[in-house]
Amino acid sequence: MTRVSDVATTANVATTLRAAGCVFADDEAQLLVDAARHVDELNRMVSQRVSGLPLEHIVGWVEFSGKRMAVEPGVFVPRRRTEFLVRQAAMIARPGAVVVDLCCGSGSLGAALSDCLGRCELHAADIDPAAVRCARRNVEPRGGNVHQGDLYTALPLELMGRVDVLLANAPYVPTRSIGMMPPEARLHEPLVALDGGADGLAVQRRVAQGAAQWLAPGGVLLVETSLQQAGQTVRILTTAGLLAAVAADEELGATVVLGWNHGTRQTISF
Repeated sequence: MTRVSDVATTANVATTLRAAGCVFADDEAQLLVDAARHVDELNRMVSQRVSGLPLEHIVGWVEFSGKRMAVEPGVFVPRRRTEFLVRQAAMIARPGAVVVDLCCGSGSLGAALSDCLGRCELHAADIDPAAVRCARRNVEPRGGNVHQGDLYTALPLELMGRVDVLLANAPYVPTRSIGMMPPEARLHEPLVALDGGADGLAVQRRVAQGAAQWLAPGGVLLVETSLQQAGQTVRILTTAGLLAAVAADEELGATVVLGWNHGTRQTISF
């Protein structure tokens, strides 16, 4: 079989993708051509993309915080805006911190923060077996551990009261809004990673309710949310006994609510 490499083939793929509505057709075409080992595989990958399968699921990775993170079909693809949550955590955490990536999906958040810190005690957890399998590919090479279960029930009990940084990219899309999401997400990513309940905040409430038990004194919970929901998320964290603040990045369209345990709040600039 012929190895794919010529410019004309890349241009033809880009034309096909553009006709299918891919906004970044040229970039995607180059990625598919680079990933394909032969023409037959390229044709299969292009057909998958035209049918709506996320590009990341096809090539098997996503660029996140400057690194390639493994993703697999049926696993939530981390968004670029979520890099802002990692940056906020990196401003607070110190090397050697105990880090938990809850609702971890591919484990990319915890893995990226581990790379920022250089060393940490990293744990990731998710209820979805496919996510756990994928997260192991990103977390275990960095010396971390991945656990399967529903939120805190997945974590080893010896972590209780020791967690310095708790990352939670929990689902926050209201159930009624799932149908308005792009087909790539609603058809190819797990519903459990998207559906946040009637108001989008059901999982956030459960995360917040258990946070004080698991966070170390001065430990911080970081929750991604939407700008419209941020006020409600602040109230959820405050009700759970945390001191809450909002950080946002307008360019990325990213909003993160931070909650500190036991009233110990570090001074940072947003």
